[in-house]
Amino acid sequence: MQKIVILIGLGQLGRVFAGGLLKTGHLVVPVNRGDDLDAVAARWPEPDLVLVSVAEADLHPVLAALPAVWKDCIGLLQNELLPRDWQAHEIEDPSVISVWFEKKPGKESLPLLSSPAYGSQAERLVAALAAIELPAHTLPDADALMWELVRKNLYILTTNIAGLETSGDVGTLRDRHNVLLAAVASDVLDVQEWLVGQSLDRAGLMSGLLEAITADPQHGCAGRSAPLRLKRALHHADAAGLAIPELRRIAAAHGIE
Repeated sequence: MQKIVILIGLGQLGRVFAGGLLKTGHLVVPVNRGDDLDAVAARWPEPDLVLVSVAEADLHPVLAALPAVWKDCIGLLQNELLPRDWQAHEIEDPSVISVWFEKKPGKESLPLLSSPAYGSQAERLVAALAAIELPAHTLPDADALMWELVRKNLYILTTNIAGLETSGDVGTLRDRHNVLLAAVASDVLDVQEWLVGQSLDRAGLMSGLLEAITADPQHGCAGRSAPLRLKRALHHADAAGLAIPELRRIAAAHGIE
């Protein structure tokens, strides 16, 4: 029986996963922006996996438009992803992978760490990445997934937001601006704890952040999305009534509201 994957989103990451899935014997059905999802689902109602590989800003509109017949085989890989994102769309148990490789146009994929995956299709995703020589591994339970998702959010948000102040790379942020790094990370963790609705292993997550920085100290800090990431963090903090003084100081200094 042919293994079928619906791939929604053909950006850099989507094409990487498509390559791995094709190498592991899957038929990959691409879905582009503007395609009629219901029409695709009518033709392919029982795929093995529907992998949503769109940017963070596009995730909720795509999940809102998903045909009901696909909701039990969803895979997600976005940054700034937490259970509340899929639960808002009545998706209960998606397969999720926290991507720890970078893919830029015209360049080979660069892994920082092994990408952890959890869910019914986790082994399929791990095998697809292994087929194209990218490290990945499965996670034992949902608690481990939560930790990994928050760790990735902590890395992305802290380095991006602190990078608005320092520019440069993450190694320089760690070595020369450790006070700034710690203050931003503390505020980010305040927001993450509110988003997940529970206390977090802050010391362990800080160690995980430093592990990721050490894996690629030349990785740049603030990308084009840094101001938007800071705005989203401020929005969450306002909803939660959080002080987050360092994030608010940086926002004021850079005219971000």
